[in-house]
Parts: sequence; C-alpha cells; structure tokens
Amino acid sequence: MAQKTNVRERLLAAALETLHKNGFNATGVQDITDAAKVPKGSFYNHFDSKDALGVEVVGHYVAKGAERRQALVDGPGAPLGRLKAYFKSLNQLGPASGFSRGCLLGNFSAELASQSPDIRQALAGALADWTKDIARVVAEAQQAGDIGRDLPAATLAAFLLNAWEGAVLRSRVDKSAAPLDAFMSVAFNKILT
Repeated sequence: MAQKTNVRERLLAAALETLHKNGFNATGVQDITDAAKVPKGSFYNHFDSKDALGVEVVGHYVAKGAERRQALVDGPGAPLGRLKAYFKSLNQLGPASGFSRGCLLGNFSAELASQSPDIRQALAGALADWTKDIARVVAEAQQAGDIGRDLPAATLAAFLLNAWEGAVLRSRVDKSAAPLDAFMSVAFNKILT
C-alpha cells in the first residue's frame, strides 16, 4: 500500500508542477506520468480522469496557499501591516518564475471554468476560502481604524483578490512586476484608507 501511495503522491506532485507550468489543456497524461517517472497505466490506477486529478491538484495548491496565509491570519503585528506583507510576499513569486507561471487558481479559472464543472467547483471553493481569510484581516483592520468602514470587509477582500489575480495575469503578459507594483500602490495607498 505504501508503494501505491508513493506513486499517487508522485503523480500529484508531478501534475501540480507540470499543469502549473504548461496549463491543463497543453498537458497530457503522458506528460504527467513521464514527469512522475511512472508507467502511464498507473495513472488510471489512482485517478478516474484527468479532471479528477485536476480537482486534487487544486486541493494540493490550496493547502500550500493556506500555509502561506497563516502569517496573514494569525501572525503578529497590525492587521493592515500583515495584509500588506502578505501581498508583497505573493508578488515575489512572479519574478521568481520569470513571470511565466502566475497563480494556478487564476490560470485554471481562465482555462477551465466553463470546461470542467468539477474543477470549477473546486476553484470556487478555494477562492471563497481565500477571500474569507483576507476579509477576516480587513475586518480586523477596520476595527483598529486603519481601514475605512464604508465598504464591508468581504467586499474589499473580494476586490483585493480579484485585482491581485488580474495584476498577476497582466504581469505574465508584460513579463514585468509593474502590474503587481501598481496593485500594491492603488490597493494600499488609495483603496484601503
């Protein structure tokens, strides 16, 4: 059983890397099994379909994101400072990949939302949870008087995440941090005041 789990985990890790790098539709099962260094037939011992694998890849990506959000949600310091530091840390991922990868959730949303109902549902849940975590910190900052209360925390959080995802997409097109820098400037100097 441990060997089966090992093959399954290797397939998931290879899929996360390959799908994030190349996109869902441009990646075949053979590409994933080659990257995992397992026979192609073993794929179907662990996953009913490529879509089923895609749902699990979203889950693995979300788990990594939730770990990264711990400092945002439960870290020390003022909530507005934690929020700004969180987005700054996310923005460092763009240059690290040469602005080629973007956010897997954003990439899959653009590519698969109308193609795969199961993956769309996984993405919707992931984005909703991410928005809730951001909203929690925005609400703390509102209570501290650092962010105005004219808009609900949930609305501001959804806007921040939507704007950040758009900035990530644009940074991939421009191969530049400028859209991410503009996001930070507008979000933290104009919107969250």
